[in-house]
Amino acid sequence: MSACDMGGCDGLPSYGCDSGCDSGCGLGGGCLGGECDLGDPFTLFGEYEGVSIGGWVQMGYHTAALPLFNSRPDEYQLHQAWLYAEKAIDTSNGFDIGGRIDYVYGTDSQDTQAFGISNNHWDNDWDNGTDYGHAMPQLYVEAGYGDLSVKAGHFYTIIGWEVVTAPDNFFYSHAYTMYNSEPFTHTGALATYNVGDHVSVMGGYVFGWDSGFEDNGDAFLGGVSVGLTDSLTVTYATVGGRFGDGNINRVVDGVVGRGENGYMHSIVADYAVSDNLQYIFQSDLLDTEDIDGATVRDTFGINQYLIYTLSDCWAVGTRFEWYQADAGVFNTDNDIYALTSGVNYKPHANVLVRPEIRWDWVDGDPTDILENSDDDQFTFGIDTIFLF
Repeated sequence: MSACDMGGCDGLPSYGCDSGCDSGCGLGGGCLGGECDLGDPFTLFGEYEGVSIGGWVQMGYHTAALPLFNSRPDEYQLHQAWLYAEKAIDTSNGFDIGGRIDYVYGTDSQDTQAFGISNNHWDNDWDNGTDYGHAMPQLYVEAGYGDLSVKAGHFYTIIGWEVVTAPDNFFYSHAYTMYNSEPFTHTGALATYNVGDHVSVMGGYVFGWDSGFEDNGDAFLGGVSVGLTDSLTVTYATVGGRFGDGNINRVVDGVVGRGENGYMHSIVADYAVSDNLQYIFQSDLLDTEDIDGATVRDTFGINQYLIYTLSDCWAVGTRFEWYQADAGVFNTDNDIYALTSGVNYKPHANVLVRPEIRWDWVDGDPTDILENSDDDQFTFGIDTIFLF
């Protein structure tokens, strides 16, 4: 998904207020810090014959390490140098076909490679040092007719609320749930059917989790999204079956693959409290085992987001997470909590700045969870995203 698909202001998310400064949405009917003039967005490539080409550059700094993408503390780094080409389908006049390809370089890339199988297939060995590297997280074709569309290839998951693409998140940092208990990508086929104006149903077959074009499992991916009211939308998304790895009966790098089978779901409720205030509640459950029935991962998490849009230029938000990792993620059973408060500032239609303060604390054994295995940790972070 490109940032322009978010329904925001000139290519950036609006988080609830899309009517501009003249609407009185903000402090005193204006914008925080003065007049809100985003200017005209610019593009390097634009659109040609229905194909749009664009991208962004995300650079950031954070004071402490979090094993959730942000793993290089006290260092200004390039997270995402992103390019995409997309032909979005338009089924208003019948059948249409399109597709998308994404490429990313930076410190986020190794977390979005096809690491589900440790045999360096697809983009899993496109590394450049310890943390930097390349990835091709999406390459798919899509066809649709009327209310039905089907994509086939390598694409991002439908699980959860947070995503990998930086412009589509409110916060610079990520949740434990998103990083440890949700897939990032799938390879396979996924159909979406719009039952009506307020109901969409999804279903398909994928090669497990985070794999390229090589068998890494057999899983169902699907869900349903229902607009219960004009203000409340609830989405249930699930993946179940064999997640990985595809080498259960083979020896790879001296290790016999044990496989991972199970079930995972995410329930997201998105509620527009007012024109300016947005509340998101998310609950994730993951339960998997190996071929012998032993537990591989057992986690449960609840994330809550509260985002208030002051204007098209300013928004403030808070995220609170409780993450229970009983098995498979950290060395011991733990309850982990994280409270994040941040600001989104848009000085221009193509620029987004996201400072934040985050407090993480662990109830249990903190070994290898936070930096220096501390019980708690304060982190300041800030990044800037330039879209083109």
